[in-house]
Amino acid sequence: MTLTIPDFSETHVVVAGDVMLDQYLFGATSRISPEAPVPVVHVQDTDDRPGGAANVAVNLASLGASTRLIGAVGKDAAAATLERILAAQGIECDFARVGDRPTITKTRVQSRGQQLIRLDQENTAALENSALTEMLAAAAAAAGCGAVVLSDYGKGALADVSRMIAECRSADVPVLVDPKGRDFAKYRGASLITPNQGEFEAVAGNCETDADLVERGWRMLEELELKALLVTRSEKGMLLLESGNEPLFLSTQAREVFDVTGAGDTVIATLAGALASGQALSSAAALANMAAGLVVRKIGVATVTPGEIQVALHQRGQGGRGLAARDELQALVAEARGRNERIVMTNGCFDILHAGHVAYLEEAKSLGDRLIVAVNDDDSVRRLKGESRPVNALEDRMLVLAGLAAVDWVVPFSEDTPAALIAGVLPDVLVKGGDYQPDEIAGGRDVLENGGEVRVLPFRDGHSTSRIIDKLRG
Repeated sequence: MTLTIPDFSETHVVVAGDVMLDQYLFGATSRISPEAPVPVVHVQDTDDRPGGAANVAVNLASLGASTRLIGAVGKDAAAATLERILAAQGIECDFARVGDRPTITKTRVQSRGQQLIRLDQENTAALENSALTEMLAAAAAAAGCGAVVLSDYGKGALADVSRMIAECRSADVPVLVDPKGRDFAKYRGASLITPNQGEFEAVAGNCETDADLVERGWRMLEELELKALLVTRSEKGMLLLESGNEPLFLSTQAREVFDVTGAGDTVIATLAGALASGQALSSAAALANMAAGLVVRKIGVATVTPGEIQVALHQRGQGGRGLAARDELQALVAEARGRNERIVMTNGCFDILHAGHVAYLEEAKSLGDRLIVAVNDDDSVRRLKGESRPVNALEDRMLVLAGLAAVDWVVPFSEDTPAALIAGVLPDVLVKGGDYQPDEIAGGRDVLENGGEVRVLPFRDGHSTSRIIDKLRG
């Protein structure tokens, strides 16, 4: 399966469920308390992070999706902290404020990479949450909503989950549920549910073989009138069952596992964002599997970005070519160097791509393993070539270049020269077309001082963008 990363910025996803605040206290331990046989932790750092449904929303925002979060909080300082963090990440919050119960807060004390204790503040009684259902119904029916996620942590916010699912179905919006407990019947009619294998077996019965898992999964799909079921299986990866399709087993993508906290939130967030972007469920599940493999390598509740997924795709030998932002390019180059690949870089306006450009780029690529093409943005071209240029906008120029077999990554720059960009990448070979001297080429000195090469390649005679433009005007 060839995977592509969708443009998450074009999607809007609504998340509803149990919102929480995860507090981390970090410190060193060097002695035992004289008051009790417990370690004394000297707190040196603290970190507040959104948890539960709020972490699903943060995962979506990290992918670039427009996100709205619906939930219930207390009238306390934890709620204010949670809202501040979420607002800073561009997440729109619709919170019902409940005066007789605290904002769910989990405080973890960590020392030397180990969690020593967790302290929970919560009231898990079912909420009278008609307000949450009404907010969700309005959000699902709003124009542009591509998917709804119901994040159930069993803390009472989704006591009305059956009606919530019905509201999403009436709005014809896919609704994905991260379930909790042994009563899956309340999720009847959802587009997809995402239990882990333990949660699934608690409802469907023990599965000794993959065949048992598939058989009982199909039975659950039919009984609950689901369109799909995704069972996450820890080190065994995932199983996707989708009506009308063959079972899809996805192997784990995790190289190292440091902390599985919040991995399920990453899975359902990536699924929802990819589906809202128009991807097929099988591709969305594969991306979610990859995202989960990345997030478990981080400590605590964490997220992944499209850039990290792109690097992971590159490591698998697929999806690692195309357009790249500057920060993404750095990660891609570092990963390529980890494979001992030789990096070649060139730059130009590439306004009207012609045979001379293609020959030049193919020759540049022959000097190494990966070719980066840095492209002047539109304002930069106008400053260099005049107000009538460029003929083609930056995005079009980049897409055409990315389609060439010789080109691996295309990155824009806004300065008159790419010197700063080249100094950041420090390619093994810097290439320029024309009759320059190596020390006259922007970024050349930095490359040479780093032990790299600077090569000047001749352009093919009879080919130039200016000549093509003059011919068209004539």
